[in-house]
Amino acid sequence: MKKHATRTQLRRRQPRGQAMVEYSFINYILALGLMVGMSTPVFGKKNVIELFLSAYQVYYDSFYFVLNLPFP
Repeated sequence: MKKHATRTQLRRRQPRGQAMVEYSFINYILALGLMVGMSTPVFGKKNVIELFLSAYQVYYDSFYFVLNLPFP
């Protein structure tokens, strides 16, 4: 004979997708915040992306300088 499901088992069988909606909403807010935050000027007229690119250029130039030194 088949057992009847209790009330807690019935509640577990009916997922409504609330966690997925919350997860999507939090990811949307984070992505939007990062896009807006990285495109606003930080120091003077440069934004965060331009600062990272200029820092990378200095890093690359320092390697180029060290590799081209006349020492053996």
